[in-house]
Amino acid sequence: MSTLRIAELNAAYASAIDNDRLEAWPDFFVDDCLYKITSAENYRRGYAAGIVYADSRAMLRDRVIALRSANIYERQSYRHIIGLPLINSTKADGITAEAPFLVARIMRDGRMDLFATGVYIDRLREEASQLRFVERIVVCDSGHFDTLLAIPL
Repeated sequence: MSTLRIAELNAAYASAIDNDRLEAWPDFFVDDCLYKITSAENYRRGYAAGIVYADSRAMLRDRVIALRSANIYERQSYRHIIGLPLINSTKADGITAEAPFLVARIMRDGRMDLFATGVYIDRLREEASQLRFVERIVVCDSGHFDTLLAIPL
């Protein structure tokens, strides 16, 4: 598995979110996946719960449906900057990797702010000739989470 393939996956993932193609977001994951957003402190302590927690692609799809039809939040968009991935291990059942990220948030009125920084801790595997996330743990540097954490990181 090459670093380039993981970087391309991360770029496509960020593009889907940043360009409001949220319906495509769950397709970056295998069916039986884990997606979690947590703080660096909680990750170090090994806490299982997260600010956002989904343990299947179906749950990710439900989250997108809720964002589109049920949740009320101020219109906003993100711009991801994702660093080069570091491959930690390669095994028969997939690879583990990590990549630093920075997310700027752009509000409807044009205001921009640094919304989140941290690292993606990933397990990936090939599925139907596509690289997909088995697990994506979004470890945010700060333990302070904005109440507007609606869009996936």
